[in-house]
Amino acid sequence: MRRIRASAGGVAAEIGISREAVNNWRAGTSRPSRRHRDRVLACANYLRLTEAECNALLQSVGFEPEFPVEPASILPVVDTVAGPVPATVMRVFDRLQGLRPYPVSLLLTQAHWGQPPEREAILAEAAARYGQDRVLHLQPPFRAGEGDQDYFALLAAQCGLDGVTSDAGFEMALARRLQESGALFCLVSRFEQGAPGPRDVLAGILRSLSEMYSGKLHLLICGGAALADLKYQGGDLSLLNIAATETWPELGLDDLRRSAAGIADATLSHALQLSGGHPLLAQAALLLLADTTLDDEAMIDALSTHPRLWESLLPMLRDVTARHAVRGWLGRSPVAPARPYLMDPLLRQLYWSNLLTPRAGAQGAGLEWRCEAIRRAVRQVIDGLEALPA
Repeated sequence: MRRIRASAGGVAAEIGISREAVNNWRAGTSRPSRRHRDRVLACANYLRLTEAECNALLQSVGFEPEFPVEPASILPVVDTVAGPVPATVMRVFDRLQGLRPYPVSLLLTQAHWGQPPEREAILAEAAARYGQDRVLHLQPPFRAGEGDQDYFALLAAQCGLDGVTSDAGFEMALARRLQESGALFCLVSRFEQGAPGPRDVLAGILRSLSEMYSGKLHLLICGGAALADLKYQGGDLSLLNIAATETWPELGLDDLRRSAAGIADATLSHALQLSGGHPLLAQAALLLLADTTLDDEAMIDALSTHPRLWESLLPMLRDVTARHAVRGWLGRSPVAPARPYLMDPLLRQLYWSNLLTPRAGAQGAGLEWRCEAIRRAVRQVIDGLEALPA
């Protein structure tokens, strides 16, 4: 009751007993009668208890559990990830499983991370928590066929749902899975990919099933700039309006240790400092650090010419107005206040291209250039474009 801020009167009205009876149950001065198991179950549903919590409530007054209890030892062992599960992945699941009433979370990542990062670790942890047969992975196709049919047939094939040829068939097949015992976990990679029509239908299906099977469909939806736009600008995309939002954390020492085993922590820290935590630049910095003849200035210059930086910058800086604005930001610290959603389209591009990052400051979080190498790359691209003949 404290968790969802439920009042005794609210519980009483929902399950058909008096407010005094609810208070007596809560205080332990009276217990439900043997013929009122349905009311205790209704109470558990109203309070949005997990299956384990529901069973505990029922058993506390001598009723049989509602949900089957499986010992952890019989869950399948999934050996897809070497070593311990990253702490970030554990936190993602802990937060997702704590969401009420809809365990739906958007996991946003800037460019040059996977969508999602640590995908195999996420799927392995999902199998450990939910059971291998209760894990689905949807990867919307980039292009759908005529209408929505091919789109949903491809999604169904990814989930092992046979005989699905339409959106309605896909919804019915998922509903049957949700009617089985236990929560169903669904990872959706690159949700924003593909045509908006079938994507919006998919959003509606997932929203409808989330409401019909409250607490049973656990959704982790992954994407980047376009997914954030859908969340904040697509008011009719109601699935995203009920979703919690989190951003993948900055690249850290533990992340580099896993991808660069055997390299000293001092070297890894140096790579993080040179790259500002940019995933691609950090790997490039590690290669440069192997050359002991290079000083920091030479390595920063080398990083500023990384092809992926120039690929990101050239399209957005071809416009004269954009170049003027960005040149003004090069010497500013912070560039702009950090916000859940950036209203300026150019700032959004820079952020989602992983060129800017939020960092704490005296006046609150602000957007900063990730590192000096990125700042130099921006300056080089602007100077090169402005030197072209008109």
